[in-house]
Amino acid sequence: MVAAFHVGKVPPALPSIRDGLGASLGQAGWLLSTVNLISALGGMAFALSADRFGHRRLVILGTTLCLVASVGGAFAGSVELLLLCRVVEGLGFITVVVAIPTLVLRIADSSDQRIAMAFWSTYMPTGAGSMMLVAALILPFASWRGVWLVAAAASAAMLVALLLAARSRRELDRAPVSDRHLVKEMAEVATSGGPLAIALCFGAYSCCWFVVVGFLPTLLIERLGVSASTAAIVTALVTIVNIAGNLAGGYLLQRGVPRIAVILGATLPMAFCAAGIFLDGVPDLLRLVLAGLYSAAIGAVPSALFTAIPVHAPRRPLVGAATGLLMQGSNIGGLLGPPITASLVSAGGWASAAWLTSIALGVVAGAGIFLHWREKRKLAA
Repeated sequence: MVAAFHVGKVPPALPSIRDGLGASLGQAGWLLSTVNLISALGGMAFALSADRFGHRRLVILGTTLCLVASVGGAFAGSVELLLLCRVVEGLGFITVVVAIPTLVLRIADSSDQRIAMAFWSTYMPTGAGSMMLVAALILPFASWRGVWLVAAAASAAMLVALLLAARSRRELDRAPVSDRHLVKEMAEVATSGGPLAIALCFGAYSCCWFVVVGFLPTLLIERLGVSASTAAIVTALVTIVNIAGNLAGGYLLQRGVPRIAVILGATLPMAFCAAGIFLDGVPDLLRLVLAGLYSAAIGAVPSALFTAIPVHAPRRPLVGAATGLLMQGSNIGGLLGPPITASLVSAGGWASAAWLTSIALGVVAGAGIFLHWREKRKLAA
C-alpha cells in the first residue's frame, strides 16, 4: 500500500505539475504511466529474481528505491528529470509488488488463500486512494513537490518498520529455489495459456483503470470547473470504493461463484459506465455517479485474477513467475492507456476516450471467457 502511494500521488498533482514545469498533456500522460515502464518490460524476470534474491530483501530494496526517487523528484527542475525519477519509482514499485504475493501464499492456510489474495488485491486502491486524499489536503497550501516529500516520508517510515520487524521473521526467509535456468522458467510460464490469459485480462483492466482514475482530476477541472483540491478528493473517493469490489470479488469466489461470472458480471455492464464518464451530454452529477459505480464494480476483476494464479501456474514453484507475468501485463496496460488517451483527447475531445475504455473492457471479457475454458479443461484433467 505504501508503494502504491507513489502511483496515487500523481493524478491530483498533474495540474500543479503542468503549471509549475510547463508539462504538456502528453507529458502528463507519461508521468502517469512511466512508473509502470519497468514492470511492463520485466515483471516476470523480477518475480523469478525475487525467488533467488529473497522476497523480503526485495521488499526492503524496493521501498528504499521509492524513498530515494521520491525525494529526488521533489527537487526536479524539469519534466525530463521528473520522468527519470518516475522510472526509478517504477523499479521500486515492481520490486515490492512482485515479492509480496508469494509470501502471502506461503503464510496463508490453503483454505484461506482465495480470501487472502483478495485482501492483497486491495493494495492499489487503498494505497493510491489514501495518497490522493492526502494530496488533496496538501495541494491547496503547497505545490506538487510537497506531495512528493510526504510520499517519501511514508516510504521512510515503512523502511524503518521493515528493518526493525520483518528481518527477524524466520517464516519470511528465502525458500529453496529451482536450479533451472531463469530463462527456461520464464519461457515455461510465458508459453502457458492460463498465465497469458490472466496477463492479457489484467492488462486490459489496468488500461481502463488508469484511463478513468488517472485523467479524472483533469476532466473534472476542465469540463466541470471544480477546484484542484475538490477534484483530488473526488478522485480519491472513486479510487477507494474500488476496495469494495476487490473484497466482494474475493467473497463471491470463496462462496463458490465461478470466476467467469465475476469477470463478466463486472466488465460488460461497466463498459457502458466507463463510456458515460467521457461522453458529451451526460449530466455532471450522473458522470460522478458513473465513475463511482464503475470503480466499485470493476474492482472484482483483480480478485478473480489474483486467485487464478495458483490454479493456472504451470507448477507450484512458478506461482511467483506467473504473478510477475500478471504484473507485466497489468503495467503494459497502465503504460499504454494514459498516453493513448491523451492522444485521443487531444485529437477528438474527451468523448474519444470512450472508445478506448469500451474496447479494453471487451478484451477483459474475452480473455475471461478463454480463462474459464482453460480452467475447466485443467480441473477436468
